[in-house]
Amino acid sequence: MGKTTGFLEYPRQDRNYEKPEERLKNYNEFVVPLPEDKLRTQAARCMNCGIPYCHNGCPVNNIIPDWNNLVYEGDWRNALEVLHSTNNFPEFTGRICPAPCEAACTLNIEDTPVTIKTIECAIVDRGWEEGWIQPQPPKTRTGKSVAVIGSGPAGLACAQQLARAGHRVTVFEKNDRVGGLLRYGIPDFKMEKHLINRRAMQMEAEGVEFRTSTEVGVMVSLETLRENFDAVVLAGGAEQPRPLDIPGAELSGVRFAMEFLTQQNKRVAGDDEVRAAPRGSILATGKHVVVIGGGDTGSDCIGTSNRQGAASVTQLEIMPKPPVKENKSLTWPDWPLKLRTSSSHEEGCERDWSVLSKRFIGEKGQLKAIECVRVEWADGRMQEVPGSEFQLKADLVLLAMGFVGPRKAGLIDQSGVALDPRGNVLADTNGYATSKDGLFACGDMRRGQSLVVWAIREGRQCARAVDMHLMGASELPR
Repeated sequence: MGKTTGFLEYPRQDRNYEKPEERLKNYNEFVVPLPEDKLRTQAARCMNCGIPYCHNGCPVNNIIPDWNNLVYEGDWRNALEVLHSTNNFPEFTGRICPAPCEAACTLNIEDTPVTIKTIECAIVDRGWEEGWIQPQPPKTRTGKSVAVIGSGPAGLACAQQLARAGHRVTVFEKNDRVGGLLRYGIPDFKMEKHLINRRAMQMEAEGVEFRTSTEVGVMVSLETLRENFDAVVLAGGAEQPRPLDIPGAELSGVRFAMEFLTQQNKRVAGDDEVRAAPRGSILATGKHVVVIGGGDTGSDCIGTSNRQGAASVTQLEIMPKPPVKENKSLTWPDWPLKLRTSSSHEEGCERDWSVLSKRFIGEKGQLKAIECVRVEWADGRMQEVPGSEFQLKADLVLLAMGFVGPRKAGLIDQSGVALDPRGNVLADTNGYATSKDGLFACGDMRRGQSLVVWAIREGRQCARAVDMHLMGASELPR
């Protein structure tokens, strides 16, 4: 694949970013694409491995060497066909996936993996520009109907696959627009929302009906859907945020990260975000912001806070600081634990590790500071370091410690489905069937908090399982 000696001749080159002082002025995407000649050179670096570990590194099992070779040869249209054969939405993953495929690349043994994510994004973006991506309505209809609850990446992928198989598909979304956390969790500067709108229009042309502002379990009962559809898919995500139950958590300046991110996305869309905010508007402007949680959501809070004009931003992580470089002999081709610095970190923030939050300090109901202590880890156990207590000035604390599973009130409680020990909907990765006949589950609602690429994989596989359930056989790929 690619050029036989390409990995020896060409160094790795990836996309650039606009300078922080420029990109902080707005909420637009700031990645600068590579020109075609450089993309083809990067595709030439794919080294025709005997075992392409990138396949296993990618949850949707993208056929990466094949479309790398096609890009190298300048055959972009066939590259798009190969890419779409495993991934419904490469423009999403090409922007916000952390690229476990690159971690698994053989060239990553020397820290120079093929720029797989960049090439993937370029293929699909060119497909849209050239008009190659068109609706694919089914040639025949089955007469069967499916309700998909949730329009995040799992729900969208499942719905598109089922519609192309000929079923009548209706997607129910509680928010006013489709996209789930793609719409109201991922900041616009990482993925602009016209990308979701474009896919939704394609899906509508393929026969998918979207019912927004309709929360199943509140506005319409799950039982009603089960009576009116031949199958129902639960794809509502894992939206229950992990709380921080320490003194002062009720203070007005302590908020969940997703509240903060959702409000800003609504502002960018031109909406009145305050109407839907039960605890009022959240702004970092002029404030000392502390983000608790070292993952991607915390990073998104940093980038958003800096764009809002925060006085300072500090990110706290309870785990120890990871190594700058992983031990390849122990980790490759698996996803390594190592220090990761995002574009939002580069825009400005302080980062601190092995820090435990003890209590929030306030005055007249308003947050003023956070009291912390340093911790040490040994044999997987945490111990506080005596005498290491300290305080941080804080006007706004954003809790970004992940999610503990799907919200139970409403949909899950009404469904009566069995749950796994972590509180997710119980279903395996073969049939995706829940404990209730005709009721299926996929994505974060089944798997727990995970990546967009895993959600797409589960949506596709669940669609095939539903198709098998309805028709007795399926031509949909897994």
